[in-house]
Amino acid sequence: MKLRRNRLTTAVQLSFLLALPMAAVAQDAPQAQEAVTLDRVQVTGTRIKKAEIEGQVPVQTVTREDIERTGLNSLGDIVQALTASGSALNTRFNSSGNFGFPPDGSGVGAGSAQVDLRHLGAKRVLVLVDGMRWVNESSASGVGAATDLNTIPLAIVDRIEVLEDGASALYGSDAIAGVVNIITRRDFDGASVSVQYGEYEAGDGETTKADLAWGWNGERSNLFLGASYTEQERVSSADREQSRFPVPGTGVTFGSSATPTGRFVFRHPGTGATYNITPNTGASNPRFDATQTGCTRTDDYHCFTDADRFNFSPFNLLVTPSERAGLFGQFRFDLSENSSWYVKALYNRRESVNQAAPEPIFLGPSGGTGNPLADNIFISRNNPFNPFGIDLDARLTTPPAQRNLFLIGRRPIEGGPRVFMQEVDTWYVGTGFEGIFDVGGSTWFWDVNLAHSDNSAEQTNYGSYNIRNIGIALGDPAVCAATPGCTPLNIFGGPGTITQAMLAWIQPVVRDRSANKLTQFTANLSGDLFSLPAGPLSFAAGVEHRRYEGWYQPDPLTVAGFYNGVPSKPTSGEYDVSELYTEFNVPLMADSAWGKKLDLSIAGRYSDYSTFGGEFTGKLGLRWQVADELLLRTTFAEGFRAPSIGELFGSDSRFDAVLADPCSEPLADPSLLSNCRALGVPAGFQQANPQISVTTGGNRNLQPETADSFTAGLVWSPGFLEDSAVAERVDVEVTFYRHTITGAIQAVDAQTQLNLCVRTMSPLYCDGITRASTGAINGFNNRLTNLGVIKTDGWDVDLFWTLPESRLGKLRVDWRNTFVTRYEAYGAGGQRQPQRPGVEVNNSAIPEWTSTFVVDWSRENWFGSWTVRHISELREACGRAINFPVCSNPALNRNVLPETTYHDLQLGYNFEWLRGLKVTAGVNNAFDKDPPICLSCSLNGYDASTYDIPGGRFWYLRADLRF
Repeated sequence: MKLRRNRLTTAVQLSFLLALPMAAVAQDAPQAQEAVTLDRVQVTGTRIKKAEIEGQVPVQTVTREDIERTGLNSLGDIVQALTASGSALNTRFNSSGNFGFPPDGSGVGAGSAQVDLRHLGAKRVLVLVDGMRWVNESSASGVGAATDLNTIPLAIVDRIEVLEDGASALYGSDAIAGVVNIITRRDFDGASVSVQYGEYEAGDGETTKADLAWGWNGERSNLFLGASYTEQERVSSADREQSRFPVPGTGVTFGSSATPTGRFVFRHPGTGATYNITPNTGASNPRFDATQTGCTRTDDYHCFTDADRFNFSPFNLLVTPSERAGLFGQFRFDLSENSSWYVKALYNRRESVNQAAPEPIFLGPSGGTGNPLADNIFISRNNPFNPFGIDLDARLTTPPAQRNLFLIGRRPIEGGPRVFMQEVDTWYVGTGFEGIFDVGGSTWFWDVNLAHSDNSAEQTNYGSYNIRNIGIALGDPAVCAATPGCTPLNIFGGPGTITQAMLAWIQPVVRDRSANKLTQFTANLSGDLFSLPAGPLSFAAGVEHRRYEGWYQPDPLTVAGFYNGVPSKPTSGEYDVSELYTEFNVPLMADSAWGKKLDLSIAGRYSDYSTFGGEFTGKLGLRWQVADELLLRTTFAEGFRAPSIGELFGSDSRFDAVLADPCSEPLADPSLLSNCRALGVPAGFQQANPQISVTTGGNRNLQPETADSFTAGLVWSPGFLEDSAVAERVDVEVTFYRHTITGAIQAVDAQTQLNLCVRTMSPLYCDGITRASTGAINGFNNRLTNLGVIKTDGWDVDLFWTLPESRLGKLRVDWRNTFVTRYEAYGAGGQRQPQRPGVEVNNSAIPEWTSTFVVDWSRENWFGSWTVRHISELREACGRAINFPVCSNPALNRNVLPETTYHDLQLGYNFEWLRGLKVTAGVNNAFDKDPPICLSCSLNGYDASTYDIPGGRFWYLRADLRF
């Protein structure tokens, strides 16, 4: 453990001890006036229930009105629009079939929406619902370490409180980057119905939402029931000009080498020549002449070039369809004047779909699949469709000189696109007791809670292939004939030559399942211990126990290694944690020459994990109310994140990274030529496929990530502007933040590892990267470990201005800004990772400045808003697109994603009918701003987590009726 962490831990422990002599002094202090019972105020960022604690830490509150102003239908989309949010998964990521499995074992999260704060990753953000942890996602393809916000219906949300500060001492693991606390609707009298419809200007991406709410408040009890239904239709990549090609402006150059006609790279034993050929268009039964060894050919083949590559983009989705239905209810009953009992339950169902291009079949060692059945394929000369008249042999058991097959890439469009259908069920049941009691004139608050939640998912995959059956169908026809159901396969002809009988043998239906479960018990106590000269010493303490269970069960075909797609193994694990925390708010000064009030907050938490043992985290904070107009505050906190089930127990799996091999000719850096030769790369090698399969998996020896977080800021409410001619009230908030994470659980960025391997030849980077005799990478091992260091800091600058009411109505301005001044990530050996402010990399970005400017207007029954969302300029490497005009600065190998600003407009009217009818019309991206072209993004030329995808205006109509 680092010295600085020891210092903070010691400081927190000493602070607890220092509170004891202060207690002795307070014994002799004059008794305060008789206490007045306060409303129970629970503020995210502290466990002490006291109104005066508000403002101690930077908390952003998104109200119900703020939610309705966005016109959005997903809780995830709303939180991702905050200026402090980073790149996170959402329904604009067409994940399945394209990205494979991330190293943490969480799966692809298809159809989910997550939240990332400070660009530190979704798994470093803790999501609470009414102060209780929410279950992590499963999404059918893994055991997730982050929360899917699509499991929480938007209709039940009263407000969202976002703590933009480290808070492990208060809330435990995962609260490194911050906490999102979703407060549900509770005190609701009557009934309401809300319906909304919207679509893009192009006539697609239709969304339909209907919410029902009913509440009743009695003398001793209240009840709230809510139901929600949301349907989001798809937007196809083929329907937008920018997304019709893999890299906009380059045609099919960056397409796949697995084509509907097929690509064949092999050495002919008779001529000794190596061929890299593809059939001519329309040659369904191509003739091959082995004597024509060059590229000037008169048979039915020609040499493969970039112009032959397959454009997979039109098959993808820009917006994935999703259908969500949820039911929620909570009931509270006052057992006495001072105690109550509650119970709440939720069920949410999500059905979503991802779609990818028809699955490619790559055979031979240069295919890079990592699947032995594909890499070591044998195709018989007796196969009735083999036009080459020779055995095509890539088996390791064959002498190297006789291995003559290097690559076959065939895209069977006859089998249709890959379609991944998810069904995700989320259950939550919670109950508890809470109350107050008085001791010595002080009011104390207590609560005990028990909750269980379950997120389980099933994914059905249509359009993938069985590589074992492909091998049998291409091999000895006699073996195929003796195998029930086998039909010889024709991968040598053009489109349409793979028949339905062939597909029936090689194309299964693949089903994967996974689940995450969380059971938790908490008990909390809060109140004033005694009075000090500057005020009461407030205290909170509690105990928590949680049990996590998770498993992932891929289809038996996948487990057996027969799946042609992304391979993975089952995962299963569980652990529990017991915790004890305490928090003090110590008043140091009140109404003196130094200001109105100075408070010291101290918090500490001890966590005992069954997987790695104990961990203590502490937090110190100062809140200085200099004057009524000025508040200064600062915090310093330790944090940690325990490794998740997927990170600990995840079995071998694979993801397909889009990588540029530094040894592919022509070399971008000619000085690397000798290193490439030493690595076994022959002259003339050109990378056949930009997607390289990377194998990853969990590590049971992982230790927790640790973090130090620091914030300092002010809140200024200038009195000379209050109730003036230009303002009713003005507030300015400025916060500086800094996070340092050590021992971050991650794998080295795959492209960085490959670059460093070629440049340094060090085993530290080259171990696990293997190459075939052709020079192509055929093995890439990239495992999790505690190796990373992440450092980031920046500023939040916010302005809130309420103007006096006039004949034109009432105006309110909210202007929020986040500036990222530093982001550094380091991997093994201290190498710098590519992420940094102002840079786009790996389908995500860290803008140096993000801003949201909102003007709210109301006059009598009318209301409206104008929202401006701004993203500063980003830079990225052009990569292989350096030779195309779409690269804005080829000399520096740099492409610029220009600054982007969106405008959203909304107008509505309140009708005085029943208890209120509100009709609202709005348009997002009113000026039809397209997202900038992204050359380094994996799909469709967009960054789906930073910009509005797919572009174009989105209009909506909503009606809300109370009765």
